[in-house]
Amino acid sequence: MGISRYLKALLPQMKVVCAQPVRGHYIQGLKNLEEAIVPAIYDPTRIDVQEMIESEDAIDMARRIIREEGIFAGMSSGAAMLAAPRTAEKIDKGTIVVIFPDRADKYLSTTMFAPYSRPEE
Repeated sequence: MGISRYLKALLPQMKVVCAQPVRGHYIQGLKNLEEAIVPAIYDPTRIDVQEMIESEDAIDMARRIIREEGIFAGMSSGAAMLAAPRTAEKIDKGTIVVIFPDRADKYLSTTMFAPYSRPEE
């Protein structure tokens, strides 16, 4: 919320896209606002677009960011990254900036790092 307030003051035409997990998700650090306690700092007027994200998609994207980019990003960052190409498909032009809200070290004991098969290269 604070970043959106600051950036919209600089660039009023900017659009804020929120990567919100679907109901019943297990993306740690993010909330589905229909089923969670809404934080007092949340201001829905600061969000222009909501992108609903599935847990497995966020985890897969975080693994891909780690593997392909060498950025030790967590599942919330995977969710944020998923919103970028979805947004790109809907606009004719613009600059898309993704803010990674977490890192992966706190997820080492979760399903994100459970054994999984690496895709063929």
